[in-house]
Amino acid sequence: MGRGVQVRTRTGGSVIVTEPRLPSAFAEFEKFAEKWCLATEPERWEARLSTPMSEIREFYDAFSPRFEEAIDYCDKFPLEDVPDDALNLLHLIYSMIMVSMAVEIFGTQKPADSADAEMHRVSAPVP
Repeated sequence: MGRGVQVRTRTGGSVIVTEPRLPSAFAEFEKFAEKWCLATEPERWEARLSTPMSEIREFYDAFSPRFEEAIDYCDKFPLEDVPDDALNLLHLIYSMIMVSMAVEIFGTQKPADSADAEMHRVSAPVP
């Protein structure tokens, strides 16, 4: 069994996460990891479309203050040799980018007055 990490919730409580996905310096975001550490852009897009705006806003508000710090952390590694925890943090960064327009511009997870909101890719950039 892996090491446990105590993560504080917004309501002041805490939960124990037994298998941390993120670097220990970013343990406070473990509660978002399962939903937002997604490897592909279509997965992140689908998560944005299917997640209530209140949850998107909670993720955005929590991660925004440390967004640049997370990028700086990931920049320490060459792309061909990113540790799993840093790769998960990178996926969290990508999800933050995906939801930021919903929060900052649209005010809703689904683009209004636009074409069909579907995304189909035949390949994706790595990582």
